Amino acid sequence: MRIGITLVFFGMVCGITTISAQINSQEELYDVLKKRDSLLFGETFNKCQLELLDDLLAEDLEFYHDKGGITEGKSTFIENFRNGICGNPNFKSRRELLPESLKVYPLYDQGKLYGAIQEGVHRFFESHNGAPEIPGSIAKFTHLWLKDADGEWKIKRVLSYDHQMK
Repeated sequence: MRIGITLVFFGMVCGITTISAQINSQEELYDVLKKRDSLLFGETFNKCQLELLDDLLAEDLEFYHDKGGITEGKSTFIENFRNGICGNPNFKSRRELLPESLKVYPLYDQGKLYGAIQEGVHRFFESHNGAPEIPGSIAKFTHLWLKDADGEWKIKRVLSYDHQMK
């Protein structure tokens, strides 16, 4: 009898639990976050259009980098960008997403979409003093995107790791 009750309870829990899996690249959420990623890197990282970061990042952003440490807060992150990658006219860095690596996992609270985890692999290229571009590191990233009160997607947490020269 006890085993039967346990099995019924387990079945009920499994029945009401939503299992989130990676979504198909044809789904709207995947496309929305891929476009946000393109703004984040294609425009801000690659072209130093830092004004776009205000619409992409949460105020309490946390950025964890395996080589550069922790950056806390949107304003600190933007200043580091401004004074770092975008502040040296003799150094240019460009990021390229490896498209086949991009994955998106939706996050739900009682059936309501509130966030998503986006992960992938990207390659960096560097140019020093106007010289031709050379390959830099390749790395993995994980972004936690959350919907804000206005329904806009903002990055709240960033993990940038496994940087390797290949």
